[in-house]
Amino acid sequence: MNTIEVHELTKKFGDFTAVDSISFDVATGEVLGFLGANGAGKTTAMRMLCGLSKPSSGQGRVAGFDIVRQPEQIKKNIGYMSQKFSLYEDLKVWENIRLFAGIYGMENRLIATKTDEMLHRLGFASEKNTIVKTLPLGWKQKLAFSVSIFHEPKIVFLDEPTGGVDPITRRQFWELIYQAAHRGITLFVTTHYMDEAEYCNRISMMVDGRIEALGTPKQLKQQFQATSIDEVFRKLARKAVRNE
Repeated sequence: MNTIEVHELTKKFGDFTAVDSISFDVATGEVLGFLGANGAGKTTAMRMLCGLSKPSSGQGRVAGFDIVRQPEQIKKNIGYMSQKFSLYEDLKVWENIRLFAGIYGMENRLIATKTDEMLHRLGFASEKNTIVKTLPLGWKQKLAFSVSIFHEPKIVFLDEPTGGVDPITRRQFWELIYQAAHRGITLFVTTHYMDEAEYCNRISMMVDGRIEALGTPKQLKQQFQATSIDEVFRKLARKAVRNE
């Protein structure tokens, strides 16, 4: 079963084609790495899939809902985390959880119970009343991810979620990703760390608005006669004409 289905999806801004007829599926519980250099069209594609931007043409379904006709339903069934904005720094840990859970439409009674369960699972129980900006960066990342899946969404979009954290913390973060995937949550990940891309089940690589490669890390390395995903990325990036 697929959580994302995209066919000939296109987004134009005037004469500029940001996303050019892309097609792909993502299975339930799959971790898809969505890669591309700056200006490749990744962010525009993600905005369409999140129901935030209407496509110029093409079709897409996310969590069973049409991205053109049912964007509000999509927003209720997805989670989102980015490097740039994930938590309110001046709120306490529990206040952040309650705020986002409320935005996702959860009931107050359920929020209180699940908040304690989540904090115990993360080992954050003693930090419930801590102001978020005082937490170490790695803790913030784990908390932000846990908040993004607090409402048990069908899919989570992770937009460069591990930017700025050390390699050990990044590996710990990916353990949380695998745990979510094991529970049947689909994960759509953008990253500039090519070693992280190796952790994905499959990888899509965009160049100038089009998907130029899609497959497992092993398949892509064989296809491009490369020893690493970074080498694959560099070979494809050389083909790019436009820049962001």
